[in-house]
Formats: sequence, C-alpha cells, structure tokens
Amino acid sequence: MTAPRAYVIGYLKDVELGPEIAEYIERIEATMTPYGGRFLVHGGQLVVHEGAWDGDIVMLEFPDVASAQEWYESPDYQAILPLRTAHSTSMVALVEGVHDGYRAVDKVSQLFPQQDAPTG
Repeated sequence: MTAPRAYVIGYLKDVELGPEIAEYIERIEATMTPYGGRFLVHGGQLVVHEGAWDGDIVMLEFPDVASAQEWYESPDYQAILPLRTAHSTSMVALVEGVHDGYRAVDKVSQLFPQQDAPTG
C-alpha cells in the first residue's frame, strides 16, 4: 500500500500586503516543485458555517509526509519563510491524509483498539 498524501494547512490573518508578501508568493511555488507539492487552496472564497474565521486558508498537497516535511525544512523554503512570518499572523500544520478506500468507520478500530466500539 502506498503512503497517503500529506497536506500542509495554513491559516493566515493580519497579512501586511507589501513587497515582502509579494516576493513570498512569487517564490513559494518553485520551492514546492522538487518535492511534488501543489496548491489545493490559496485564499479562495470562504463560506463560514461554524465559528469565527477572520483569515485566509492555504492548503498544499504533497505525495507523502516525508516530502512535505522535507519541503518545509528545505533551504529554499526556509529562505523565504521570514517574508511571510514577519508580515502576518499564521498557523501552519502538516497532516497526513487517508489511504485510498478509507471509510470513516475505519477510525473506530484506531480509537477503540481491542474492545467493542461504542454504538450510537
């Protein structure tokens, strides 16, 4: 079975639009390409159903967790990272996706190993 894809999710607030952010945007894609990364979401229209969202969402996809981690730690990305972090408030996380064919009920055996799962 192949490794599940990985996603880097960013939540950006209070972005100070200026030359530094423009440079970050102009350079980021080239840092992702060697690791198989691509944009899935880049500040698109956000329709809020729950909670208070006052920022933008960015979501990147990579072939696997190792590739995503290597990209984030790469010298090329680390060189441009301060362009964003110095001019925005942000939270960024890397999360592993699910395998092909995954079903939500598969999570029950992970959450409740070697015991009967609660029903309800």
